[in-house]
Parts: sequence; C-alpha cells; structure tokens
Amino acid sequence: MGRAVSAGAVYFLVVFAAGFALGTLRVLVLLPRIGELAAVLLELPLMLAISWICAGWLAGRFHVPGTVADRLMMGGVGFGLLMVAEWMLAVFVFDRPLAAQLAHYVTWPGAIGLAGQVAFGVMPVLRR
Repeated sequence: MGRAVSAGAVYFLVVFAAGFALGTLRVLVLLPRIGELAAVLLELPLMLAISWICAGWLAGRFHVPGTVADRLMMGGVGFGLLMVAEWMLAVFVFDRPLAAQLAHYVTWPGAIGLAGQVAFGVMPVLRR
C-alpha cells in the first residue's frame, strides 16, 4: 500500500499542476468569451486525458500492483489531496467561503467539474 500512497501523492501533484495551468487559461481566456459551462466542458476532456496518461505512467513507475485495492488507494489519495487543495485555494486564495465552494457543486459547471474529479480518482483503477 505504501507504493500506492506515494503514487497517489505524485499523481495529485502532476494532475493538479496541469489543472492549475489549464484552469488559469479557462478562467482568463475561455470563461469571458464562452461562459463557465462551455469553458468547463472544453477543459474536462483534456484533464481526463492527462489523468489517464498520468495514472498509467505513475502506477508503472511506482510499481503499484494492479489490484483494485491498491489502485483505489492510489486514486483515493490523489482525490483526497485534490479536494483539500481545491478547498484551500477557494478559501485562502480566492476568499470564497467553504459553504460557497460546496454550493458551487450543485451548479452545472460545478457538478461537471466534480464528476471529472471523481473520474480522476477512479482513473488508476480503470488503468489496471
């Protein structure tokens, strides 16, 4: 399980960095031109492709066994760290109360984004 935890932490770091870069482009370039929902729908396939590639690459690099438990651990660690980082960014960087961040998940863009984050979490299992 130690390999899965380490792989999950690196999985989070790599995909979070890519998501931060793409998210910046989404907010600064796409959102003002096409709206939040369309911008999220354009970004999501790229993030899922990055997650797919990284999950497979890191599982191999860290020699994470192909068992469902090990891959769920890898994805669960990545997902947990992602959610904590997102909430911390919302509260401490964007001055958005946690309640407002949670309420965003019931909007279409928020729900689609959350679905993508859940897919990120299960991606290591799908790459078995």
